[in-house]
Amino acid sequence: MVKWGPVFVGFILSIVFPIILKSFVPQGASVLGLFLAGFVVGLMVKGGALEGFWNATVAGAFGGIILTILLSIFGALIGGIFGFFIGLFSGIMVVIVLLLVSMIFMGIGGAIGGFLAGD
Repeated sequence: MVKWGPVFVGFILSIVFPIILKSFVPQGASVLGLFLAGFVVGLMVKGGALEGFWNATVAGAFGGIILTILLSIFGALIGGIFGFFIGLFSGIMVVIVLLLVSMIFMGIGGAIGGFLAGD
């Protein structure tokens, strides 16, 4: 079950942590930032490794979901029905890629955090 509070916090942290870490670790700041954001989500969920993994993955893909909605709306405004479907198709591709990336980086951090804080 997705807990939307930690997912939203993880989404915000996945944006903020890489920006902060870029001044300390120029190479790999985005990967480390995503891992730490996933770890925080796993700690907040407190449901074990699997639930921490799932919630951190959803937090990572949340940005792609928002981008899909925006692409569909702006595509419809600019190109009508064809623009809507082009925006929807490209948005779905973005969500799939972000889902895979967030499973690798944020999901592993969430699984570790959920395991440490689990029931």
